[in-house]
Amino acid sequence: MSSHAVARPTRRQFVQGASVASLALVAGCAGSPFQGPQAPNTPRIGFLAPGSREGRAQFIQGLLQGLGEQGYVEGRNILLEYRFSEGDDERLPALAAELVALPVALIVASGTQATVAAKQASSTIPIVMGASADPVESGLVASMARPGGNVTGMSMLSAPLMAKRLEVLREALPQLARVASLSNPNNPAHVAQANALAGAAAALGVPVQSLEVQRPDDFAAAFDLATAAHADALIVPADALTTNHRARITELAASRRLPAMYDFPEFVEAGGLMSYGPAASDLYRRAAGYVGRILKGARPADLPVEQPLVFNLVVNQKAAQALGLALPPSVLLQAEVLQ
Repeated sequence: MSSHAVARPTRRQFVQGASVASLALVAGCAGSPFQGPQAPNTPRIGFLAPGSREGRAQFIQGLLQGLGEQGYVEGRNILLEYRFSEGDDERLPALAAELVALPVALIVASGTQATVAAKQASSTIPIVMGASADPVESGLVASMARPGGNVTGMSMLSAPLMAKRLEVLREALPQLARVASLSNPNNPAHVAQANALAGAAAALGVPVQSLEVQRPDDFAAAFDLATAAHADALIVPADALTTNHRARITELAASRRLPAMYDFPEFVEAGGLMSYGPAASDLYRRAAGYVGRILKGARPADLPVEQPLVFNLVVNQKAAQALGLALPPSVLLQAEVLQ
C-alpha cells in the first residue's frame, strides 16, 4: 500500500463538526436572538454547487467551520448566497450568472462543473474551488503554484488517486483481472481521471473498460456492459451525476454482484463496498482560508492551489458479506469499517 495516511475522525472533530452544524442552523433561523445585527458592509459570498443543499451538507459544514475559525459567522458578519442545481446541472451557468448579478464579493464553487460555470460567468470576481478535480488538466488554473486569473482553492487530486483506488481494489480482490470504470464525457475532469486509471491499470496488466454515462438512464446499460464483459470490479469517479444518483448506482452494483470503489464515504453509506479519497469537510474548511485572504485583499492569481492532506478509506462490511467477500486484514486495519 502507498504511504497516504488514512485519517479516522476523533471525538473532538465530531464535536467540533456538530457545533458548527448547530451554529449554521442558528444562523439560518430568521429572527434568532443569537444571530445578532449584521455589520456594516457585510461581505456577501456565493456558494455554487450541483445537486442539493442536503447532498452538500458536509461540504457546507466544513466551509462554515473554516469561516468560524477566522471570525466569520454566517448572518452576522458574512452573508452566503446558496445556489444548487437540484439535479439539473445544465442550470449551473445560469445560477452562476445570478450570483454575479447580485453581485457577490466572491464565489465558492463546489466541484469542477460548478467552477467551470462560475469562471465562464465572470473573469473578475474571485472564485474559490471548494474541491475541484485536477484544475490544471481541466483548464481552470495555469498551474498549481501560480493559478493566474481569478480561480484558486483546493484540488482533490482525483487523477493521481485513481492509481491508489485501483491498488486498494487489487489488494481487496487478489484475483482482479478486469476492471470497469464509469466516465461522464460532460465532466472535463473525467478525461484526466480515465487517462490516469488506464496508465495505472496497464502497469498492473489489468484491462480497463470505460463505460460512458451522461444521464441517469445510462446507468443500467453501463452495468449490463460491465457484466457482459466479466468485469471483476468497478471504479466510480465522483461528480454531480454519480453523487446525485449514488443510491441507484450502489443498488445496481449490488444486484450485479460487482464490487465497486468510490471517491467519497457517502457512496459507502448508501450501500457501496468501499471508498478512498480526501476528507471533503477538511477541504472546504481549508477553502475558507482562501475566502478570508481574498476578502482581506489577496489576489486569487497569487494564491497557490492546495492539495488534500487527509485521506479516508471506508469499507462497508455488510456490502462485502453480501458479495461473499472476505476483505483481508491489510485493508480492514486501514479502514473505517461500517457494519
